[in-house]
Amino acid sequence: MSSFFNTKVESLRGMDTRRADVLRKELNIVTYGDLIQHYPFRYLDRTQIYHAVDLHDDLPMVQVKGTVRTKELLGEGHKQRLIAQLHDESGTVELVWFKGVKWFEKMVKNHQEYVAFGKPASFNGKPQMVHPELEEVSEQKPGASFLQPVYSSTDKLRNFHLDSKGLSRLLSAVLKLAAPHFHETLSPELLQRYALMPKAEAMQQIHFPQSTELLQAARFRLKFEELFYIQLKLLRQRTQRKIELAGQIFDKVPSLVHFYKNILPFDLTGAQKRVIHDIYKDFCAGKQMNRLLQGDVGSGKTIVAFIAMLIAADNGAQSCMMAPTEILADQHYEGLKKFADMLGLKIGLLTGSTRTAARRVLHEQLRSGELHMLVGTHALLEDVVQFKNLGLTIMDEQHRFGVAQRSKLWQKNPNVIPHVLVMTATPIPRTLAMTLYGDLDVSVIDELPAGRKPIVTVHRFDSNRLKVFEFMRQQIREGRQVYVVYPLIEESEAMADYKDLMDGYESVTRAFPEYQVSIVHGRMTAGEKDAEMQRFIQRQTQIMVATTVIEVGVNVPNASVMVIESAERFGLSQLHQLRGRVGRGADQSYCVLMTGYKLSKDTRTRLETMVRTNNGFEIADIDLKLRGPGDLMGTQQSGVLDLLIADLAKDGKILAESRAAAQELLNDDPDLSKPLNANIRQHILSLPATAVNWSRIS
Repeated sequence: MSSFFNTKVESLRGMDTRRADVLRKELNIVTYGDLIQHYPFRYLDRTQIYHAVDLHDDLPMVQVKGTVRTKELLGEGHKQRLIAQLHDESGTVELVWFKGVKWFEKMVKNHQEYVAFGKPASFNGKPQMVHPELEEVSEQKPGASFLQPVYSSTDKLRNFHLDSKGLSRLLSAVLKLAAPHFHETLSPELLQRYALMPKAEAMQQIHFPQSTELLQAARFRLKFEELFYIQLKLLRQRTQRKIELAGQIFDKVPSLVHFYKNILPFDLTGAQKRVIHDIYKDFCAGKQMNRLLQGDVGSGKTIVAFIAMLIAADNGAQSCMMAPTEILADQHYEGLKKFADMLGLKIGLLTGSTRTAARRVLHEQLRSGELHMLVGTHALLEDVVQFKNLGLTIMDEQHRFGVAQRSKLWQKNPNVIPHVLVMTATPIPRTLAMTLYGDLDVSVIDELPAGRKPIVTVHRFDSNRLKVFEFMRQQIREGRQVYVVYPLIEESEAMADYKDLMDGYESVTRAFPEYQVSIVHGRMTAGEKDAEMQRFIQRQTQIMVATTVIEVGVNVPNASVMVIESAERFGLSQLHQLRGRVGRGADQSYCVLMTGYKLSKDTRTRLETMVRTNNGFEIADIDLKLRGPGDLMGTQQSGVLDLLIADLAKDGKILAESRAAAQELLNDDPDLSKPLNANIRQHILSLPATAVNWSRIS
């Protein structure tokens, strides 16, 4: 790209420093390149003329062509309005103006033919348009029927006449200047194979399309290019890492055979075996493993992680597993310790609660190599934690850790970078995984262990509460335990939410005087939370009233009922995560979603999805469509998704095609040195090193 696109917008005709400043602050538009890539978010159809008789409230902005028969001023002072009757062969539309009344009265002429463009609405049973745009038919330019771009703007910009129309004028001016400066950024082979519109034409048609077909072609071209360059960047990083970063070779597995034959009390699922095979292949390759392990709640990721740690120990290396909370770290430790003890391996636990004396011993055993495995929280990142030979780092619920924290763990071995396994029970939609984790190898555990029954989920309104209480009582009589979860909007426990929780706790204790009730929430200290959790785990209490602090983690096989209060206030993936706290044992488990009667369309979709399916990946895809990628897992903030035109919720097919094209290109020409790929190489070289989205004009 030429330096033309770095020209500041104030050099455009009609711009000044104040207008440029407000564009920068409101839309982050500084240069011609930024302006050109401020794409319309929709288009008004000016290609079709409607008849008056066909107008109704559900139509968007439309055009009507007719003759003004009469006009009159009604009302006094600020209530004054101008009404004109526009007549075509099918009937009449009333045109109304409340602002600029005097000006419009002069401009609008009786017996003149006009095209009116506006939003139709019914008033007293007649079609009406308020403040329509009006154009004399005699003045209509050739090709005046068009798709009109609509740009996002703000109130501040409107004060400077930079509404959608003002931005459209600026773009029309800059595109005339830009025409000779657009260079093709994709190879002739890609253009031909995917029937892609040339870059210069696509940039013109995306802003001022001459037809719906040309607009679709421009959109496809620009979306494909954007996703192609994102995938090219991620895949190059992955390839680069595999070439440059050596990893320890773990090819000996004597303890693993013994573990399978004599210790493991259950059979692994086919999916677990497949993932272990993926990991072992990585361990033998001599390159650093970077693998994401996705598996629904309860699919058996922890045992896979233990087997990976066991292989590391068989090859003289240490491993560590980092969890986001103490409760979860304790649970992993307790679950794995019994296996480690049977194998004669030493495993340690390091959290914020670990006593100083115990820490000293742990640190000493890590440095000497006596300790094979370490489970912990953020405490693992402290500088004082030093290993003799760290060969494998595992992160559970990795989206809760920042990049800096993850890389700090990798630096714990100065000689050779450890293998990395990141695990998540938050199902990530395929399109998001390909983009957020496109530089990692991905494994999926997509089946539940044998004997697990799918959780039965029902939606009940608040008026059914007594029946729900009766169902809880019946389950407790059968020896089961129950969670009752209340929403929490902010980590700080907002006061209103805290009150809801305490009111709920009181109503549960009143309704169940014969049973013991635990309570857990974010205002309690770690020790208090732990004590309450332990009472529940040891069956001293039958009901656990809690906020979402129980979302990640605790495994209580005897808890078979989850009641989620005000379920309409939870996101879909959060509901799914909470539901996964039950169904850990062999008994049938239940999830009851409680709501009021007033529910939005999106909320109904969420609740119906939860009732219909237990499949986390299907749920994640629907969640992505409802919320968009920006909300999901805070990806917009991560800087990875600096998307200009593509939409991960809708463009999964284009993403898959662009990733396949990028992979094929790198397989054939890893250095992009072939003449065929000169456009792509040239484009990448023109970008600043810090560029996140490689399809940005810069």
